[in-house]
Amino acid sequence: MSNLKDIKRKIKSVQNTQKTTRAMKLVSTAKLRKAEDVARHSRVYAFKINEVLSEIAYKINQYGSVDSESKFFNTKNSVEKVDIIFVTADKGLCGGFNIQTIKTVRNMINEFKAKKVKIRLRAIGKKGIEFFNFQGIELLKTYVGYSSSPTYEKAQEVIKEAIDDFINGVTDKVILVHNGYNNMISQQIRINDIVPVEPPKIVEVETNSLMEFEPSDDDGKILDELLKKYFEYSMYYALVDSLAAEHSARMQAMDNATNNAKERVRELNLAYNKARQQSITTELIEIISGVESMK
Repeated sequence: MSNLKDIKRKIKSVQNTQKTTRAMKLVSTAKLRKAEDVARHSRVYAFKINEVLSEIAYKINQYGSVDSESKFFNTKNSVEKVDIIFVTADKGLCGGFNIQTIKTVRNMINEFKAKKVKIRLRAIGKKGIEFFNFQGIELLKTYVGYSSSPTYEKAQEVIKEAIDDFINGVTDKVILVHNGYNNMISQQIRINDIVPVEPPKIVEVETNSLMEFEPSDDDGKILDELLKKYFEYSMYYALVDSLAAEHSARMQAMDNATNNAKERVRELNLAYNKARQQSITTELIEIISGVESMK
């Protein structure tokens, strides 16, 4: 009987877990719809701002070298110091979502160290911060609450510090790493070399754009301002894209957990029925044996 009580207790526990994971899946599904919509609109904006940037760069190329117009296009022959900005979630229970980003960053650190390049890490998200702190790896800057509730102002704050260091010659390169949203069932690591920017290789083609660009002494300032907006947006898009991917990964993880709990309940019910049948059989044998002994 004690065995039957233990099995019943396990069944009840797993069923409660199943209810929790099912509820978490529904919550993540609802949040995913909203985050997916924001990410989709952000992708449209990304395409448009790239079009504008490419066309302005092309117009500037007509009157001079882009390299001479903007410091953001200047590349060094040797890179000595690199800033890596990476985005993880503030919460867990989302499968391998966070560990994929962490592994990518670890691999990049090892690659740069092999080239004797100094690395500085700017960590966004509690899970990534906790991991690197536990490993004893120094973090230059940490941001909690930015990946779970991204805003354009938060993105500006993060990227401005990294870009200012690049402008002042503190760093030679800035790289952005995050786990991005592909669809409801898959995510993909995205590595974006923010600066320096490679000049767009644009050939002269007929364009329907109505934008007119007049060359002046302020060409470099115009392009720099556009690039700064592009950097801010790249950071913001990484945050919203990561959030959509996080909800997608958590929805999958909770769905898998719910299915596993369902299967576990089925196995426990089967074990309970077998144990109950065995208990009844044992009692019948004892009764029959007692009757036979009385004859």
